[in-house]
Amino acid sequence: MLAFQPLVQGTLFALSVLQAVARDSFTAAVYEHSVILPAHPDEPPSPGDALALMNKNMDILEGAIKEAARQGAHIIVTPEDGIYGWRFTREAIYPYLEDIPDPEVNWIPCTDPKRFAPAPVQERLSCMARNNSIYVVANIGDKKLCNSSDPSCPSDGRYQYNTDVVFDSEGKLVARYHKYNLFRGETQFNFPKEPETVTFETPFGKFGIFTCFDILFHDPAVVLVRELQVDTVLFPTAWMNVLPFLTAVEFHSAWAMGMGVNFLSANTHNVGLAMTGDGIFTPEGPIAYHYDTETEKGHLLIAELSSRPRLSPTYRLAVNWSSYATSIKKFPEEKNTFTGAVRRDIFTFSELTRKAGNYTVCQRDLCCHLIYRMSDKSKDEVYVLGAFDGLHGSLIKYHWQICTLLKCKSTDLKSCGQPVETAQSKFDMFSLSGTFGTNYVFPEVLYSGVQLAAGEFEVLRDGRLKSKHSSSKPLLTVTLFGRHYEKDPPHPLRTSP
Repeated sequence: MLAFQPLVQGTLFALSVLQAVARDSFTAAVYEHSVILPAHPDEPPSPGDALALMNKNMDILEGAIKEAARQGAHIIVTPEDGIYGWRFTREAIYPYLEDIPDPEVNWIPCTDPKRFAPAPVQERLSCMARNNSIYVVANIGDKKLCNSSDPSCPSDGRYQYNTDVVFDSEGKLVARYHKYNLFRGETQFNFPKEPETVTFETPFGKFGIFTCFDILFHDPAVVLVRELQVDTVLFPTAWMNVLPFLTAVEFHSAWAMGMGVNFLSANTHNVGLAMTGDGIFTPEGPIAYHYDTETEKGHLLIAELSSRPRLSPTYRLAVNWSSYATSIKKFPEEKNTFTGAVRRDIFTFSELTRKAGNYTVCQRDLCCHLIYRMSDKSKDEVYVLGAFDGLHGSLIKYHWQICTLLKCKSTDLKSCGQPVETAQSKFDMFSLSGTFGTNYVFPEVLYSGVQLAAGEFEVLRDGRLKSKHSSSKPLLTVTLFGRHYEKDPPHPLRTSP
């Protein structure tokens, strides 16, 4: 017990210092990076060539970091795959990897670069943070040796992890996160045996971190927010946009509102792969976001936000997402429904044939209810109310419940659910709700040109997503995304044959 007391006292002292200097707000930055890619990602480069490519990308990231610090940012998030790219084999990515120690070692690579194995990338990132007095979040690769005594050890004798690192304003490594939910093409990496929940304290709030595909699953995303009560989530991503629902700015903003946290999303930028869209999001909506499908340029966003959003007087109280919809008795289900595909998901749709009305569409356990009035209906546009209750995805499946008002691509009803970016019709009002079987529902409204409707809608405690006033721009979608985690099937890549 006596040996433990100094550690307890030191921990209490550190926490008291943090509380004493705690800030009510902080300035955050995210950078959307157009990554310089290797010419031959399927061939292992020499260590020198690998480092040369990474330094080219870090030159660009360093410019963004310096500018963010100059504008007063306390933390900057850079993208997944932002230092070397993607689509490698296990062998081809190995020269890019470094051994990243547990942050408990209390290490500043910038001032002590020889303490562990050579780590030039960690050293440079640490120096960027230290020299600019800013927290730096980056995505790199970690390598860990293993042997035959470990039954899970890969045949090449090493684990390789898609890894986020965080260096504080002194350059100290304060967080390391190994991505748990790998996308189907990430065969160059392993997933950790158990999901990691990584948090760290700062003078401006409690932070958590995970990567890209992780956002769609309970572990670690929901655990960080609901159980560990982080204030802000850091999110390096390489997100390929999929209209009408899964564009980066649309879903990431919805997730921040649904979960009630700040969300700092930094995306890679590659027009050919539909990668764009980053932002600084809050429980009330987007503070700043960027979406660019025309150029190959990177983009820096900087904004101030609350350090502890749950303490805000405007913080939304708990929502019962099925309360209003389950109370409705007077709306009969539409008879003239039809099915349509949103990618592989088969929705039940009903066309909005009138300029105003009440509509109900059901699929399995989900009924979606819409009250609306159009102000400026284009003759060449068709809108539908849609419901989906089922498994989404190809190899890796997960359970969605979705209610949506959306514009079809053309007047042909077979086009409903296909990607569309522009619209002409406006709505005076809309109210969308559903009989969701989950408390995890994410609301969003998307305008023509893939623009968010910041401040133009609200979510009531009975689960209605309502317009505040007549829409200022033509409408693409109004959507409630529900995730029914309990109905997810076993993950095929983590299940023994």
